[in-house]
Amino acid sequence: MSIPRHDPRAPTGIRPLAAGAGIDAHWHDDHQIVYAGRGVLSVRTDAGSWVAPATRAIWVPARTVHEHRAHGTTDLHIVGLPVTDNPLRLEAPAVLAVSPLLRELILAYTRAADTQNAERRRMRAVLLDQLRHSPQQPLHLPEARDPRLAAICALLREDPADNRTLAELGAATGASDRTLSRLCRAELGMTFPQWRTQLRLQRALFLLAEDVPVTAVAHRCGWASTSAFIDVFRTAFGHTPGAHNR
Repeated sequence: MSIPRHDPRAPTGIRPLAAGAGIDAHWHDDHQIVYAGRGVLSVRTDAGSWVAPATRAIWVPARTVHEHRAHGTTDLHIVGLPVTDNPLRLEAPAVLAVSPLLRELILAYTRAADTQNAERRRMRAVLLDQLRHSPQQPLHLPEARDPRLAAICALLREDPADNRTLAELGAATGASDRTLSRLCRAELGMTFPQWRTQLRLQRALFLLAEDVPVTAVAHRCGWASTSAFIDVFRTAFGHTPGAHNR
């Protein structure tokens, strides 16, 4: 087994990523805030995946082995913070809401990565202050460990539009819906419909970042109608999918 790359400190700065490009598994001694100034960014660990459009950022705690992936052309803004700076006291990755002010702070702070002066220190203090008021967002897609549930999750990752019930999917993998429902709650921390909705929302973000039309996204992700997709998307992200890349 290869050893993940270890950068002693999480770098602060901007890294352009082409669509589909990524940064392989690695870890840092410092905490990290990752934010996509454009495009959509996903972070993956052994525990699952987290996705952040432009209204969200991802908190990656120190010493967490993780990898990045760009969906659409992405400007990756990274803020490295010492382990003593953990304003939300988070010990696991999380998706955080990004207010207009926090967005501008992240952009300005990462653009001036090589500058060390009183203004930058004040900017960093305000950035940390804003983070303390950034609520976590339910954009985590957990990984299943049980092979029966993992097989079903793999089927749906392959085709999010698969509308079979849990009982029907279980019949294809040799497990009862009662057993699978129990495994969902125990391993995923949510019900099967909730997990499937999270999966579909993540896939929708990826497709929208690639400029796939909204109607096609709704169809490919399994919603019964475009209007149903728009309603779920607006509830999750605060805006319609048509406004997502503007």
